[in-house]
Amino acid sequence: MSEVLIGGIEKREIVIVDHDPRWAAKFEHHAAIISQALGEKSLAIEHVGSTAVPGLAAKPIIDIDLLVADSANEAAYLEPLLAAGYTLRVREPDWHQHRMLRTPELDVHIHIFTTGCVEHTRHVLFRDWLRTHSEDRLHYESVKRRLATQEWPDMNAYADAKSTVVEAALARASGQHLHAPPAASA
Repeated sequence: MSEVLIGGIEKREIVIVDHDPRWAAKFEHHAAIISQALGEKSLAIEHVGSTAVPGLAAKPIIDIDLLVADSANEAAYLEPLLAAGYTLRVREPDWHQHRMLRTPELDVHIHIFTTGCVEHTRHVLFRDWLRTHSEDRLHYESVKRRLATQEWPDMNAYADAKSTVVEAALARASGQHLHAPPAASA
């Protein structure tokens, strides 16, 4: 149970596409599957990440935050999700007890956190900020498009490269720097 990245590192091409309005329906479809599989064990299901922001270009991968009573307690939720067709990809006991499952098509990522987890709060804050702040949304998109043209050993390296831009937007969203414009480059 100690393996963090189930199956090891995967090199995948980072492709950024224009926003697709069908992403919302795809989220709803998977939210229904998750809800059916877990019933009351599913405390919240949220569409997060770039595909949840209308007008924002993104990798065509739906990110879903699933909140459960205790994400460390895999026995409470893992088997029903596996039976519903998802596969376990990430187990991070040292980072918010995060688990990540995905579809075999690699187009949906389910991030499992314990209810009240600060990382889920950050995901929702970032999503909502980008939905209402076009300057940050456009800056984030330009950085993503530029980074997608580079070679990355895996998606985590690409995600890490965006972290400065994400953290700056989160700082503004949390009111620390309400009037600071986004950095010219990141």
